Amino acid sequence: MRNDKKLPPVWLSFLPLVILVLLLALVLTSFGSDSLSGASQIALLVTSACCILMGMSVGTMHWEDFEKSISKHIGDVSQSILILLLIGAVGGAWMASGIVPTMIYYGLQIISPQWFLVSSCLICACISVMTGSSWTTIATIGIALLGIGKAQGFHEGWIAGAIISGAYFGDKISPMSETTVLASSMTQTPLFTHIRYMMYTTTPAFVAGLIIFTVAGLMHETVGGNQSETFAEGLNSVFHISPWLLTVPLLTGIMIARRLPAVIILFAATLMACIAAIITQPALVDHIADSYLDTWLNRFRGIMIIVCGNTSIDTGVPALNDLVATRGMSGMMSTIWLIFCAMTLGASMSAAGMIESIMRMFIRITHNTFSLVASTVGAGLFMNTVCADQYLSIILTSNMFREHYKKLGYESRLLSRTTEDAVTVTSVLIPWNTCGMTQSMVLGVSTYAYLPYCFFNYLSPLMSLAVAAIGYKIFRTTRNSITKDS
Repeated sequence: MRNDKKLPPVWLSFLPLVILVLLLALVLTSFGSDSLSGASQIALLVTSACCILMGMSVGTMHWEDFEKSISKHIGDVSQSILILLLIGAVGGAWMASGIVPTMIYYGLQIISPQWFLVSSCLICACISVMTGSSWTTIATIGIALLGIGKAQGFHEGWIAGAIISGAYFGDKISPMSETTVLASSMTQTPLFTHIRYMMYTTTPAFVAGLIIFTVAGLMHETVGGNQSETFAEGLNSVFHISPWLLTVPLLTGIMIARRLPAVIILFAATLMACIAAIITQPALVDHIADSYLDTWLNRFRGIMIIVCGNTSIDTGVPALNDLVATRGMSGMMSTIWLIFCAMTLGASMSAAGMIESIMRMFIRITHNTFSLVASTVGAGLFMNTVCADQYLSIILTSNMFREHYKKLGYESRLLSRTTEDAVTVTSVLIPWNTCGMTQSMVLGVSTYAYLPYCFFNYLSPLMSLAVAAIGYKIFRTTRNSITKDS
């Protein structure tokens, strides 16, 4: 809480968000799918500048406050930026080494088009539960499933929606998930009590998503075996397809199960894939190097390009060429640029006291169980939008409401569940949030393209509101409360 400085009025605190929405609307109209290549970043910086001017004009902040705030906000996401770079390296190495092409090749022979969407959702859910990481799931098996879905004629938005829905469901209920542990610890709720309580809202939302994906798959008009066969032939003509390549994902899964740090896992996964590329795809590595150096020096050059640069591989199938092309670490730079700009906006609003002013408004409008949960959901979505980081949003939302829930006599698990329903799963739906930016970049699918199909992600907060409205399994620790439930 800011006790040393006055807070700006709520209308002024919302003004930067209005400016941002208007600028982004212009950006989307002008640039379309290229909006995240620079124009959205400028919109965020312009909004930050407006926010700073407002804060300094009404006396709620000084320039020094902004400098300290931006240093803290960017510092908080420094590890995410490193992970993002390593994900770019993994994507390039797993593709050029033939790991992802092998997964696509065998997947085309195993998964039926009618059951592809629901199978993708369930596969990603299972892997994410075991790993506790939606990011790792999407960056590995997610890319392979995207290739299978495209070969079977599905729209990329549907494929990404199924992948993301499954990955975030697993992430949310996994005891190994960082966001799950963070939400339970910040609200002082035992971890498995938190997970069990989430099932009342999470399970219906996930089942509803599975039903939608099942119906969509059954109604899908198959392009025909020729497309899948064409993709399989194209992959087989360029890559050496071998089940031995699947040992790399297997070893990666073992490291994840042993709960090694994400940075170590991603680095090791990249290194193993690079070695596999030299052993199984030497001609392809030489082709990517495109030089006349000695053999091993040439392959070293090829591996460096695969990990950090752009690669274009001609399979003879134009649609497949786009899929197997990689951007490595360099392809993540626009995303990192967007993260810096989003953090700048969050820092500006925080230093000016605008975030706290809006959060206090959410608390003041709580009159019963439903309005309390609705305020928490609204605050979580607001924090995700402004702070652009799910971890920071979980921390701020939990801290802001923890004492209020306790004062009204509600169990802490209600706050922990509502925070996860509002923050964890919706972060991927916001284009400038670290999750939205990362998954969009990794899958090569615009946030705006997959957003309508991430059914689990936006059904979760709605289910949280529905359960609160009927009062199902919502208990009080005491009978003392400020207002009576309706």
